[in-house]
Amino acid sequence: MKRLGGLSALALIISSASGCGWIYGEDGYFRDRGSDYLMARQTAPMQLPANVEAKRLDPLLPVPAQVASSTAEGEFEVPRPQPLVVRADASEFSLQKSGESRWLVGQRVPGEVWPIARQFFEDNGFQIANERPQIGEFVTAWQRVDQLSSAMAQRLSSRVSGLAADAETRVRVRVEPGVQRNTSEIFVLSAERPAGSTADVAFASGSGNASLEAALLDEMLVSMERRAEQGGSVSLLAARDFDAPSRVSLSEDGNGNPVLNLGADFDRAWSGIGRSLEAADVRIDDLNRSLGVYYINLAEGAQKKGEEPGFFSSLFGGKPDKEVIDARAERYQVRLTSVGDSVQVTVEKDLNTVAPADVARRILELIQENLG
Repeated sequence: MKRLGGLSALALIISSASGCGWIYGEDGYFRDRGSDYLMARQTAPMQLPANVEAKRLDPLLPVPAQVASSTAEGEFEVPRPQPLVVRADASEFSLQKSGESRWLVGQRVPGEVWPIARQFFEDNGFQIANERPQIGEFVTAWQRVDQLSSAMAQRLSSRVSGLAADAETRVRVRVEPGVQRNTSEIFVLSAERPAGSTADVAFASGSGNASLEAALLDEMLVSMERRAEQGGSVSLLAARDFDAPSRVSLSEDGNGNPVLNLGADFDRAWSGIGRSLEAADVRIDDLNRSLGVYYINLAEGAQKKGEEPGFFSSLFGGKPDKEVIDARAERYQVRLTSVGDSVQVTVEKDLNTVAPADVARRILELIQENLG
């Protein structure tokens, strides 16, 4: 007890000292050392023996010039970080490379990129022999270079070495959903056959003619960038055909629950369902592509891109607040499930409860009407 009393008395004496300057002040033991580096002075470089080979080491964390000034006095104020510079000339399309592979990436959904890519080849004299929008692919006919547009023929002849004028070439173009949401990836593959041959040469698993494919991708990139800068429109019909399934049927499962069957792969079905819900003016509150679920709210209209309430509408209550929206919400889940080479679409109230049959049928009929 005596020791405890002594320590308490000592603590009281220390705390009652004038301002505790000898502990926390400028000359105290626990003083702030944050600006000590301002008093540092530059010294002469280290001198190495003549027989030692020196190698320059660049500093990983160089001291900013305004801090290294020998005339700086007082406390240093940390400067505010500079804002990120956004390039005004950033394009919606870019060329990507990985080893020998090259492809284009577009900051648009596949349904919008598909008609642009197809139009590029048609404008340059390529004849479309076969197209399958449901999988995002089209193939051109066998053609000689001199059968293309004069501008394209001249550019390919000057850029592609070893391209015989009488040889025939065809190209396969594939538009796929990108890694990031609402992006696309465009791949080009070529095949060649000798002049006069009628053989149906198959496309190789890799590149057929790397220099030809690279030239076509470069030309397509320039064309797409120019089209984006000029505000080129997208064919809504072509965009719709891209993700339109080959067959659509509305039926019931064993329990009598409505089921929409789509003849398409998951990527195209997912894109088509999202487009159909927006066209049907159904609000999509959230989505989870990995689970194949759209979270919808039937009580609200579809939210358009960039839609913001005006000043007077927000001032006079034109946009309801979250409490009002939650109070009147009619939320359901539209689930996509891959079954073989098709996709089944069902409607649920939540993860463990199916939606009422009449509501589910109404939602699936809306989707079906806007898919065709």
